[in-house]
Amino acid sequence: MRAEENALLTQTSAGTPMGELLRRYWWPITGSARLSSEPVLPVRLLSEDLTLFKDKRGRLGLVDRRCAHRRVDLSLGIPTDDGLRCMYHGWLYGADGQCLDQPTEPEGSRFSEKVRLKAYPVQELGGLVFAYLGPDPAPLLPRWDALVWDNAFRHVGAATLNANWLQCMENSVDTAHTEYTHGHFFEYAVMDKGGGTGDEAHDRSVRAMADEFKRPHVKTEWAVTQYGIQKYRLREGEPDDSPDWTIGHPLVFPYFVRLGGRLRSELQIRVPVDDERTLHLDYFAYCPGPDVEVPAQDCAPYFEHPLFDEAGRPIVDYVVAQDMAAWWGQGAVADRENERLGASDRGVILFRKLLTEQMKIAQDGGDPMNVFRDPAENERIDLPVNSGPGPVAPAPSTPEEKGDLTAVEGDDAALRLRRHHVDRYSPALEGVLEVYRRYAEAQRAARA
Repeated sequence: MRAEENALLTQTSAGTPMGELLRRYWWPITGSARLSSEPVLPVRLLSEDLTLFKDKRGRLGLVDRRCAHRRVDLSLGIPTDDGLRCMYHGWLYGADGQCLDQPTEPEGSRFSEKVRLKAYPVQELGGLVFAYLGPDPAPLLPRWDALVWDNAFRHVGAATLNANWLQCMENSVDTAHTEYTHGHFFEYAVMDKGGGTGDEAHDRSVRAMADEFKRPHVKTEWAVTQYGIQKYRLREGEPDDSPDWTIGHPLVFPYFVRLGGRLRSELQIRVPVDDERTLHLDYFAYCPGPDVEVPAQDCAPYFEHPLFDEAGRPIVDYVVAQDMAAWWGQGAVADRENERLGASDRGVILFRKLLTEQMKIAQDGGDPMNVFRDPAENERIDLPVNSGPGPVAPAPSTPEEKGDLTAVEGDDAALRLRRHHVDRYSPALEGVLEVYRRYAEAQRAARA
């Protein structure tokens, strides 16, 4: 890839071809729960510095980072009933960016009517706050299945990486990395390099997970579909009618991959902060079916998970942490000029081609893939996944989905969630385990 081609695919600012394509989409910028304790937040999205706020009447606004007066950072501002007031001289802005009050100006002044900040639409859905930075008219905020399911228990993890969004997304179509990143490397980093933890149950769990991931791929395939790229794989020992091969799971263009079934659904969302940083969101929705009531939630908890331990060493003992180490391990912007792609990289090549095609559509004034304008089409968008997208929990297959979880730390499935998944950092972890316990009870009752 030439340097100019790499720049074309990785630049995110306004006026660049990729930046203009990405501005056709609604982007999640934080969790709704976070605004309960922090009603004013600095936001950097698509290389723009902005301020997100929630006024005292509960309305959201997303405006320029700095006050139009003396350019003070508005993330230091004061939320009011009517908007956001600058901490320096008290200029007040509404959610539309219009200046509403200038208390230090002479009485009767109409100067405020001439002052308006840049402002963007903001909406909440499924416990996330979304922003749209593109041209009018704004499309509908897509109602992807896991965001809108009833009777679901949710939480959202977040980490900001020193890596361009594209190398994070390319991971989603790089099927071959599974064997080595989550198999051989996982085992080496946790067991071989450190000699194990001394906790027999923990070490046994690591070996079992690593062995599962190390199973070689017999066949891999990728196909462009209605919503992005569907990924298919068949691993050693699996029959040809395995759901991983017959159904697969999707990369949803351009910004997330959908994993899991209804009981445990995961959206791995990659949000371009700027050309060299990405906000990675782990969005989980646990929906055990209509006969199992999930624990009550006021709002889906939003938590941050670290990339490094207290000694500055990369954290790599759970799956998505291993992925993230590979992303920032490519540098701020991957050196695609010197990469050498092989046959296993056909999915990566297909994704780059799709990005280029959709950029051209946006440049020509059309709506690229996954820009929705018909409310009937957007009521709920069910995605095809290998564990089943239907309205009830799929047939259990993994230990977690079988619901064989108890409060006992030594239980292997519960231990995996506590030790080897990003859930371990969540304040809602016990609620997740309770969902599985209730599901297990319902399954046992149905069999009785």
